[in-house]
Amino acid sequence: MANLNIKIGNYCVSESSRPYLIAEIGINHNGDIKIAKRLIDAAFACEWDCVKFQKRTPDKAVPESQKQIMRDTPWGSMPYIEYKKHIEFEKKEYDEIDAYCDIKPLDWSASPWDIESLEFLLQYDVPFIKIPSAMNTNEELIKKACQSGKPIILSEGMSLLEEMDTTIEWLERYSNGDYIICHTNSSYPCPNNELNLRLIQTMKDRYHCLVGYSGHESNLEPSVIAAVLGACVIERHVTLDHNMWGSDQKASLEVQAMAMLKKRISSSLEALGDGKKKLYESEMKKRMELRGRK
Repeated sequence: MANLNIKIGNYCVSESSRPYLIAEIGINHNGDIKIAKRLIDAAFACEWDCVKFQKRTPDKAVPESQKQIMRDTPWGSMPYIEYKKHIEFEKKEYDEIDAYCDIKPLDWSASPWDIESLEFLLQYDVPFIKIPSAMNTNEELIKKACQSGKPIILSEGMSLLEEMDTTIEWLERYSNGDYIICHTNSSYPCPNNELNLRLIQTMKDRYHCLVGYSGHESNLEPSVIAAVLGACVIERHVTLDHNMWGSDQKASLEVQAMAMLKKRISSSLEALGDGKKKLYESEMKKRMELRGRK
């Protein structure tokens, strides 16, 4: 049975908590640790909870049919497999990330795309393992991630309902109940009419677990709405500049937008209140004026 109170780092995620905010750096660093550190600085300054990367073993994670396709990159034309190797962070960079986030302090983790990458991440004291949408039908990876004892956050993008049911069965079978599933549409950027945010409540009702939202839209409002609908995790890709090279940059938030989203989520959740009818002090003066009595 899924737990409805899950500790991630020093924060307790629940149905009543404010959303745990994950700044998905992903591969928007383009293989440059300096860019990664600037995005870590931005997430910390904007008071987000966590930064997240993507970890791949390119020889295993890249499909054979894609490996030798030529790609034009800022570093010249090269086979896709060589490009993926070029931008992949290894132990040297992750040691720097680990130390840099510890100083802030700021949580960090990554999405492993293969077993070797998962084992690599478990060298570090990451507060959770994120299963990306591309791997949410990979039973072996999900099983190994669950067996780590770490909380699992799993995106359900690109999945049929029957596939989601199977994924939940695996999480129930292999985990200790510390898992969160995220509603996701994996198109970059995703048009508003395909976001289907009501699915957040559908997933809550169907699976009786914590549900988050991993957004790839180009604006802020859907992520705010997701928080209002009860998403306990909000994940958004982040970038220094939309015009930087890379496939994920356009669907990412620039630094100013990160700050705006945090404020709008906080303001919207504050406005929801607790649902109990009460008279506030701010109303009492008007009550006296219009009714002549308290």
